[in-house]
Amino acid sequence: MGIMCEFTPRELVFAAGGVPVCLCGGDLGTIAPAEEHLPANLCPLIKSTYGYLVTGTNPFLSMADLVIAETTCDGKKKMYELMAESVPMHVLELPQKQADEDARSHWEAEVRKLRGVLEKRFSVSITDDRLREGIRVMNRERALRRDLAALMRSESPPLTGRQLLEYRSMVSGIPTDMARFAEALSRLRGGKSDPSLKDRTRVLLTGVPTVRGAEKVLDLIEDHGGLIVCQENCTGVKPIVEDVDERASDPLDAIARKYFHLPCSVMTSNDRRLELLRQLVAQYRPQCVVELIWQACITYDVESYKVKRLAEVEFGVPYLRIETDYSPLDSPRIAVRVEALFETVKRTAWANSRETHWAKADNRPTANPRV
Repeated sequence: MGIMCEFTPRELVFAAGGVPVCLCGGDLGTIAPAEEHLPANLCPLIKSTYGYLVTGTNPFLSMADLVIAETTCDGKKKMYELMAESVPMHVLELPQKQADEDARSHWEAEVRKLRGVLEKRFSVSITDDRLREGIRVMNRERALRRDLAALMRSESPPLTGRQLLEYRSMVSGIPTDMARFAEALSRLRGGKSDPSLKDRTRVLLTGVPTVRGAEKVLDLIEDHGGLIVCQENCTGVKPIVEDVDERASDPLDAIARKYFHLPCSVMTSNDRRLELLRQLVAQYRPQCVVELIWQACITYDVESYKVKRLAEVEFGVPYLRIETDYSPLDSPRIAVRVEALFETVKRTAWANSRETHWAKADNRPTANPRV
């Protein structure tokens, strides 16, 4: 079963005897064919995903017995209408007010409706026991990924942010992948840290997901002296910070609650994202915040004002907003901006160290403390 976003409950797919596969497109080559049907000024992730259908280049999409999609943005919603002409699809309607009890009840009803659709379509009975088994599988996967991400909290981590990104899978719950994650965790915990990484600028990357094939900005950051110690986005820690309660009396309700808590920019107001950023800054101690926004992603673009204010005013660290698409044409310009950001970090660090030195010499408190 193909899924389009983190809001689709993978546990429910497992309980129906299915295999959840992420179909989000990161291929630049499928965008032009997609633009024969879709407007050019649309998010590249949406166009690339639809381009898989037009070009027939994603075997997972071709083999999918069902695609489960979510109404996380208007662009995706309208693209689903076109995709549904060619592939079997079920759309989950996502309410957008997380603090509203009626919204949560509506989402629970949508998840229960999906349960009925899967049971009817695949002639299976999705029991509570099967749901709990799916919960255990996904909680295990999330725990392994969380532990791998936590390695980046070290002053000298054993891997780069780009290397950490490889410990993810398009297909969830594969035993061999989880064994690979566990082996890597054991090896990296017991191995030596890379001292060369200690001198790099520590970066927290937030914003849109960096799906497979669309790691352009991540590579530019780390190729020019940065170290991405944390990705807050959907391909990073956002979907794995919370587990599903394995002891809940109603497992389907527990599944719905976990997924509804995702701090996506489609939510209003999205206070959970700001709170998550506060937690991550305290844990990973970045020296700057970089926000990645795919072109025409309106919700993240508008929300960037709050993230900039949070970074500069509350965290006291430099902030850089990067709006781009999958094309490499703007890579030189982005590289210059990234290098300028890192120079700002170095100057700030030098000024702070000088201020600290003077404060100690004068026996007075340090000014402008940094998180």
